[in-house]
Amino acid sequence: MNSSIADNIARVQAQILAACQAAGRAPDSVQLLAVSKTWGPDAVRQAHAAGLTAFGENYIQEAVDKITALRDLPLQWHCIGPIQSNKTRLVAEHFDWVHSVDRLKIAQRLSEQRPADLPPLQVCIQVNVDGGETKSGVSPQELTALAQAVAALPRMRLRGLMTIPEPAETDAQMRAVHAQAKALFEALRQQGLLLDTLSMGMSADMAAAIAEGSTLVRVGTAIFGQR
Repeated sequence: MNSSIADNIARVQAQILAACQAAGRAPDSVQLLAVSKTWGPDAVRQAHAAGLTAFGENYIQEAVDKITALRDLPLQWHCIGPIQSNKTRLVAEHFDWVHSVDRLKIAQRLSEQRPADLPPLQVCIQVNVDGGETKSGVSPQELTALAQAVAALPRMRLRGLMTIPEPAETDAQMRAVHAQAKALFEALRQQGLLLDTLSMGMSADMAAAIAEGSTLVRVGTAIFGQR
């Protein structure tokens, strides 16, 4: 096994533990999603040998090739990148989770194209919580209607929200943005939606996200290194 990937994973897990302790949260309340985009099957195998089972991919065709090559491992695959209409069938057939639903049309296609022999697709809605001009995601104002519609689709289960906020200058500013996402998440729960997943935080803002309630952090470079 490549010791550097294993060492990196141990380091990230220690950071998650420290952030959970600082926030007064149980260590097992935050899942680590390894973002393996642009890395080949061998790197994923090394990460799996170090104890990880959940992997996130941004580029759908690349991911499908990787998923196919790693069928022998008990892995969970998360689509965390933008989805075009002509790629929904690939996503529905190969992934376990989708974090990046931001339009009802995409959600409907994913539901319709999910094979009957697979479990329902686990879904997060991507919300553009801070209005970043270059970021995908539904606006906070449109979130409730989309969430209610997605929750009613037959071949998927709405699990929560995903955010990719713009970088902030200070930790306090970053925490404030994450707190807005947590408030949206709790508002949907109060409306009766059974949500349990807040996909929030990456390498740079992981501690701030955990402090504000993230249940899943998406980490790539800190595990696999720079390309």
